[in-house]
Amino acid sequence: MSVKAFELVPAVERDLLMGDKARINIECIECCGKHLYMGTNDCFIHHFLLDEVTSSKGKLTYSAQKLLHKYLGLKKPVAELRAASALERLIVLCDGIVFLVDMVTLETVPSAAGGGAKIRGVTAFCVNENPVNGDPFCVEMGVISSKRRTVQIYMVYEDRVQLVKEVTTPEQPCAVSVDGYFLCLALATQYMILNYNTGASQDLFPYNSEDRRPIVKRIGREEFLLAAPGGLGMFANAEGVSQRAPVNWSESVIGAAVSFPYVVALDESFITIHSMLDQQLKQTLSFRDGHILQDFEGKVILASTKAVYVLVPLPLERQIQDLLASHRVEEALILTEGAQQNIPKDKFQILHKRILQQAGFIQFGQLQFLEAKEHFRKGQLDVRELISLYPLLLPASSSFTRCHPPLHEFADLNHLAQGDQEKMLRCKKFLISYLGEVRSTEVANGCREDVDTALLKLYAEQDHDSLLDLLASDNACLLADSVPWLEKYHKYFALGLLYHYNSQDSAALQLWIRVVDGDLQDSTRSGLYEYIVDFLCSCSNLDLVWKYADWALAKDPTIGVHIFTKRPVCKDVTDLNPEDAITYLGKHNQALLLYLEHLVLERKIKKEKFHTHLAVLYLERVLSLLSEVPNNEECLTRARERLQALLRVSNLYRAQFLLGKMENCEQLLLERATLHGKLEENDKALHILVHKLKDFSSAEAFCVWASSSRDSGYQQQLFHLLLEVYLDGNLPQAAAGSGDLEMAAVDLLNRHGEVFDAARVLRMLPESWSLQLLRPFLGRAIRASMHACRTSQIAVGLAQSENLQLLHDRLKDRKKPIFVSEKKGCHLCHNTFSEPDVVCLPGGVPVHTHCVAQRVRDSPTKRQLTNSSNHT
Repeated sequence: MSVKAFELVPAVERDLLMGDKARINIECIECCGKHLYMGTNDCFIHHFLLDEVTSSKGKLTYSAQKLLHKYLGLKKPVAELRAASALERLIVLCDGIVFLVDMVTLETVPSAAGGGAKIRGVTAFCVNENPVNGDPFCVEMGVISSKRRTVQIYMVYEDRVQLVKEVTTPEQPCAVSVDGYFLCLALATQYMILNYNTGASQDLFPYNSEDRRPIVKRIGREEFLLAAPGGLGMFANAEGVSQRAPVNWSESVIGAAVSFPYVVALDESFITIHSMLDQQLKQTLSFRDGHILQDFEGKVILASTKAVYVLVPLPLERQIQDLLASHRVEEALILTEGAQQNIPKDKFQILHKRILQQAGFIQFGQLQFLEAKEHFRKGQLDVRELISLYPLLLPASSSFTRCHPPLHEFADLNHLAQGDQEKMLRCKKFLISYLGEVRSTEVANGCREDVDTALLKLYAEQDHDSLLDLLASDNACLLADSVPWLEKYHKYFALGLLYHYNSQDSAALQLWIRVVDGDLQDSTRSGLYEYIVDFLCSCSNLDLVWKYADWALAKDPTIGVHIFTKRPVCKDVTDLNPEDAITYLGKHNQALLLYLEHLVLERKIKKEKFHTHLAVLYLERVLSLLSEVPNNEECLTRARERLQALLRVSNLYRAQFLLGKMENCEQLLLERATLHGKLEENDKALHILVHKLKDFSSAEAFCVWASSSRDSGYQQQLFHLLLEVYLDGNLPQAAAGSGDLEMAAVDLLNRHGEVFDAARVLRMLPESWSLQLLRPFLGRAIRASMHACRTSQIAVGLAQSENLQLLHDRLKDRKKPIFVSEKKGCHLCHNTFSEPDVVCLPGGVPVHTHCVAQRVRDSPTKRQLTNSSNHT
């Protein structure tokens, strides 16, 4: 695809060069700075001064001034000119002779004494632009000899030339280019690379020099451009490897040059310009009768036989902008990145980022969102440039202004979409995705408020699921801009979250309560009432808790009480005083009951007031159900079970107070019995259970429960008391049901025989009872007695065994026997032993017993000697 990369500007017009001499033709050119030299077919050298002139519109033109012309006197065309500016010399090839000419006077330089300034028999030569000689006042040159298959290396000085190397080639060379030690040669049938220092060579590819003119052009350090068969421009480095793809130019190319990143080629009718980056043809210019194309220090100059032109490159940025204007994004990026080596680093980074951003907006307009996002990311786009395309998304307080010159051609999203709602929707979905990715990255630094507020607005408008996630997390949404937007789309729950994030909990609760009460419509959150309760649970502002708890309790006391019962215990949440909560809940009976259950049964708070209050509430509930006609048996049973469980489990309530409240209620005998048990009035409790309720199983259970945390003696006493109640025949109630009581006594003995003192029981039992009736009890009692006896015997035996083992260990730990004789002396008095009784000091040292006794008496601390024992 075409792009305008160069303009062809005349430099030296025909009239200025030849005047009225029609037969003069340009044969060669050389440019050094502003100085232009031309060799003509009549053996003249013409010297011109070229000045660049820029018009008011920025258009570049050239003004040429002829300074001098000189006849060389050889009557042959001037074939080649090369400038050696450091020597102020022109190297001239004419009539097979290379000689030196003064750049200013154009006079031929005479030969110095002892050395020649001419080289004869030359068909072509080139200057080494990467010289290996360090002398700045010397030029290296490669020369092709006309008679021998050789290439000669010369050193050119101010007034002489010196041969330093001669290299033989397989065939006669046609063209040569030199870089360092490397010669790139066009032979008769092929191209090759030759290192004249080492002699190493590398064949490149075949080429027939008779069919077309070979081209060998140095384009960079150790890199050459060659005209290959098939109309290809091939690149080759010093190792003979092509690191760039070839360009496809004309079969009849007669000249080539490189103006990075372009390859310029000249044929009989056209100038073609290819990119070295993507090898595509970028521009074609018509140019008739052209036969010279060369580049001089970045300046590309062409010549026909009669005039000279300069191929002026357009500024790189203009080329890139032209590509972007044509929506040729990839070409623009390739050109930008390829030009990196020719642009200062800081300037390139700025240019590259801007081009990437422009490319991103072009692809955004084409709905190529993945590519656009990648270019935005690489170009480090200020995300507000993108947000500003969407009407009303940027906060009113934002100070952002769009980049100038603009990065795109769109006024806003409406301009881009042109009424296409599907396109607009896709653009909004892309922005949602893009903002979601960048909001937590460096891209959003410095504009987090703008990003989060825009994202909130898009979420609300699109009814996006992530709206609540945004507001429930760390965010920078601006309240003033967000409130009307959320209200517009009826996102009241989300608005409450935003109020909460901005520490306006009261406003949040008021809004949510209106939604629950039906004053506002928002289906975003199901179970909003439960959410409000949970919110109040963790609210650290107790004033808000007291203010809104009434509403929650009025709605549903069983859930509303969670405000008090599920309040977390942590340093961030202020704890409620239970007594304050109980006072507050006084008008909500059900909630109060649940809260007391929470304190007593779940939190296990050991406070008499709470336990008694809960028991009273249980009791009042039972009494209320008993007073109903007809009774709801199921509810009554559950209520009594709860009361009975509390009475059994708790030891903190005021038992006498509760007993007084149910004293005259004959339906609560079981509860009264429990309370008597708590008061240690076990005889009264058992009397109620046995004689009034005749509930023998409950009586046994009472004994088990009442003695559960006491010792075995108390348990035995309690069971004996129950047995006495069963066997007491003096009571009128006992006389009426003596048979049942006797059977209950037998069952008690047979079931819990191990608890009783068998001897005491036998003294208590009536004489009329048969042994057969008490057989299970007696068998168990005998077994228990025998078991206790044998257990004690085993314990004694184990103790004796342990004592014996300890004695054995003690003897085992003692050292060998201590031998005493009349020859050994006491360690304390140094007298010999006359009898075997001795005391052994620690370390096995024997002493007299009376010496040890005396030492103990004399000791100020009266310490006992340890580990002392008698040995014989």
